[in-house]
Amino acid sequence: MTLVFFGLLVGLQVKHYIADYLLQPSWILRGKGDMTKAGGYAHAGIHAAFSLVVLLAFGTPLWLVATLCVGEFALHYCLDFAKVHYSAGVDPDQHATRYWGLHGLDQLFHQLTYAAMIFAAVRVEGLG
Repeated sequence: MTLVFFGLLVGLQVKHYIADYLLQPSWILRGKGDMTKAGGYAHAGIHAAFSLVVLLAFGTPLWLVATLCVGEFALHYCLDFAKVHYSAGVDPDQHATRYWGLHGLDQLFHQLTYAAMIFAAVRVEGLG
């Protein structure tokens, strides 16, 4: 159990860093708040695809991987879409506390998503 839990935790953290901080060109960033643009969908898809790899690597059953990845795609898209709108116009130089508070809230929601995914994977495997 410990190896699976730790592997999923580290794997999802690394994938989050890569997908959120290294794989976001400007067209993705510009598209996250507009349902008619591909950016937000591509970003959520990158997250779901990388999660698929992590979950499969630690033996999560395929049916659960599919369920979790579809759920993550939808939730990640919605969280990012909401962040664009609730943080619009918040200048980090003028309102640093608010800017970082909103950024942190967004990241917290993503981390809680991973906690739920890990819980589901470990629980289904009979490890939790």
